[in-house]
Amino acid sequence: MQHKARIALTAAGLMGLSMAAQAQDGESYITLASTTSTENSGLFGAIIPQFTDKTGIEVRVVAVGTGQAFEIARRGDADSLLVHDTAGEETFVEEGYGTERANVMYNDFVLIGPDGDPAGIADADTVAEAMQLIAESGAPFASRGDDSGTNRAELRLWDAANVEAEGDWYRELGSGMGPTLNTAAGMDAYVMSDRATWVAFDNPQNLELLFEGDDALFNQYGSILISEEEHPHLKHDLAEQWHQWLLSDEGQQAIGEFEVKGQQLFFPNAD
Repeated sequence: MQHKARIALTAAGLMGLSMAAQAQDGESYITLASTTSTENSGLFGAIIPQFTDKTGIEVRVVAVGTGQAFEIARRGDADSLLVHDTAGEETFVEEGYGTERANVMYNDFVLIGPDGDPAGIADADTVAEAMQLIAESGAPFASRGDDSGTNRAELRLWDAANVEAEGDWYRELGSGMGPTLNTAAGMDAYVMSDRATWVAFDNPQNLELLFEGDDALFNQYGSILISEEEHPHLKHDLAEQWHQWLLSDEGQQAIGEFEVKGQQLFFPNAD
């Protein structure tokens, strides 16, 4: 009887260890709040499997506008943050929600419009001039209007061009980059996009890339570690591994090697 009892206890112990291991494996993931451009361009689909193969950590992406990503992280509903609004990221850290911010990669914004280019922005010398020409022409402009990093950058450009972005010509959609491009294509409107989403976009209809190359269109992405003091329940150790992998030679190489339609869409620039 004692022998049988020992066998039963051993079996129960092994089952308990197995269940504990399964529970631990089930926790080997992080939730990443990030932007629609990193997800919709296919970047995460290319680089996350490489990180998972190396570490065993799954990364589950919540792809939203940068403003929404900040809110998700402030609430403690994401373990890590990767967005593209440097000023907002620095404020996030200064307010105590983040402990470290690092440059990860960059690309640029571009101005898209109908192939007839009724505002004539293709001949503009600066992005400020291009924005002024759009406003003066009264041609429709489709804005994301969703407090995303792209939307924030767009509003800064209108301000720099001394243009009041309002009136019938200015359409705030409150949608992500892909849906905004679809709407712009349907109404032959001008629109500002990150280059990655534009290159990956499959429904251009009459839209063309009409203006690019101004330094003011630079688009920096940053990774942020969320404060353990503010949100102790998060998976900070796993998030740290993701953050450090992005900044490592291996992570930077993975970012640099990602291409769509033969074009490199993100350029690594870890600090």
